[in-house]
Parts: sequence; C-alpha cells; structure tokens
Amino acid sequence: MEILPLLVLVLSWWTEAARTQMHLTPASLTVVVGDEARFRCSTSNTAWTLMTWLLGNRPVLTIDKQNGVLPTINANITAAKCSKPKAECWEFILRHTERSHQGQVACDLQLIDRRTAELLVQEKGNVKVFGENRLAFKGELVLFQCQAAGWYPEPTLQWQVHDKKVSRDEYNISTEEKENLFTVSSNLSIQAGRSSVVGCLASVSALRKPLESSVSLTVVAEVLEEEEDCTVLVAVTATLAALLLLVLLSICTVLCYRRSRKAKKTPQDVLRSHQSGFWGSSVAEATGGNVNPGFSSESTTDVDSSEIIVGTRSQMNFDTFRKVPDVVHSSSFSLHTEGRNTEFQEDNAVSNVRRITTV
Repeated sequence: MEILPLLVLVLSWWTEAARTQMHLTPASLTVVVGDEARFRCSTSNTAWTLMTWLLGNRPVLTIDKQNGVLPTINANITAAKCSKPKAECWEFILRHTERSHQGQVACDLQLIDRRTAELLVQEKGNVKVFGENRLAFKGELVLFQCQAAGWYPEPTLQWQVHDKKVSRDEYNISTEEKENLFTVSSNLSIQAGRSSVVGCLASVSALRKPLESSVSLTVVAEVLEEEEDCTVLVAVTATLAALLLLVLLSICTVLCYRRSRKAKKTPQDVLRSHQSGFWGSSVAEATGGNVNPGFSSESTTDVDSSEIIVGTRSQMNFDTFRKVPDVVHSSSFSLHTEGRNTEFQEDNAVSNVRRITTV
C-alpha cells in the first residue's frame, strides 16, 4: 500500500521536471494581416519523438525527431530547426497571416507536454483628410475632417499641425464598427495663424509607422506680407542702383568734356602756333632781327603765304642757316611795302634769289 503513493509522487516530480524543460516563445505575438508570424519551441528532454503544431486546436504541422518536417497540405506553414544550447529547438513559420489565424498557437510534445501562445492578427485600413489644400485669411477658423476606415482593432487617430501633435481636447472622435472592421472619424477646427501642413495619422499596435494623410493650409495675409516685403526691397535696391548710375554718368561726362576741350584746336590756332614758333624764334635768331609781337595774320585765306611759311619751315636747317647776304640792288625799299622783291648777292659771285615778304 505504501508503494503506490510513492510511485504517484515520483511520476508527478518527473512530469514537473519535463514541463520546466519545455519553452514556447514568444508568449504573445501581434502582426498585421499579410505579415509573417514565427514561434520557437525548445526542449531539453530527449525522450520526445513527435512535435505537433496547432492553430486554434487544429493540427497544422508535424515534426518527426528522426525525419524532420513531415509534408503538409498548407504551403504557407513550415518549420526550420533553430540553434539553442543544450536543447532541441524548432521554429514554426506562418506566412501571409490572415484574420482566421488569430487565436492560440500550441506546441505539443507527444506524451510529454504541451505549451500555448497567443497570436493576434490586426487589419490595416486607410486614412484620408477630406478636401484639398486650403486657403484662408489670417485669424479665420478652418475646419478639417479625417476618416480612418477598414481597421481592426479600433485604430488610434491623431492630428498633427506643423509637425506638432494636437491636444486630444481640441478635436472629437466617433467610431463605427461594421463586419468586424472599425471606422473612425474626426473633426478639427484651427485658427489660421500661419501657413502649415495639417496631417491626420492612424495606427494600430502592430504597425511600425502610422499611416498619414495631410493637406496644406496657406494663410493669405502671410503671403501678402511676404510679397510686400519683397516689393519694398526691390524698390529700395532699384533706387540705390539708379543713384549710383547717375553719379557715374556725371563723372564720366565731366571727364570726357575736359578731355575734348584740351584736345580740340581749330586750324587757325595750329597755323598761328607754327607762325609764332618759326618766325619768332628761328628767323629772328638766324637773321639777328627782332620779333614783332604785334604781328597777326589779316587773312586766313592767304594760301600762298601759308604755303611759303610751312614749306620754308620744313626745309630749313637752323644749324646751317646762312647769314643773310648783303643787299646788292634794291628798288624803293620800304618797311611798309608788301609783296616787294629784293635781290641779294654774295661776295663769292654766286647769285641766289630769295623772296621775302616784308612787313
């Protein structure tokens, strides 16, 4: 009679030891429809022969310790051996999850133990802000409407203005459930202060990044102020440029006038300069005569006189200018007679006739 209780005690200890040697991870997993779900089952008990995976108490995959994964009719379900120190481990893989897969996932070691985990499958819908980009006057109250439809479970909806989250007290939310899918609607009224982007975000726990829909709000007063500032800046710049250009033009005009005034001389001025330079210095020095400062040309059209003066200047050499010879014959010589000719003869009997206009 004492042996039976002892056997029961030993059996319970052995069963508890086996249970502590078996693990199923994670205990709970949440995915979005279409994603992949993975669970790991490991045990340090080497006495097992078959490992069976169940979805909602329905066997979907069997693993033989000797032969590995047995063929299955579900192509979306498979398993792969994983590494774990001092334990045998198999990873259960469920591809393309569906809402029908939600529930318990169990790993059963035949005649040894069974462990269960929870699989949650969420549905990702869509989100949209109604209307197009808005145009409003500064201080005007603008209404925005957002709807997130086709979600499971009920999604979290959040407004965002100019990259900052709006307080939950500033907008309302209404929820509707149809065919086990949720639709959430919300209205937001904001006072137009400056141009910004207004966004509506919807999410469930399995999503890594929320879905977002947004529109632009343009404040008219802000645009007009910017345009006015630009107009004033352009006007000031144009005025300064015009003043600078006017100053430069004035300076250039004065300089050009001075140059043209210095460089401009009449033909009469040139002729007078030649006459004064030649007769005043060259002839006076060569002949020993005096310069008549009162001499002036009475006629600017005296072509013969001009030709004689210019020609004589170009041909004369002041270094070899001969001394005026003595007068041999003259006829009624007068200082006030113009156009008379005087003959000169040198001592060496060489006669040269020169024509000199006497004043």
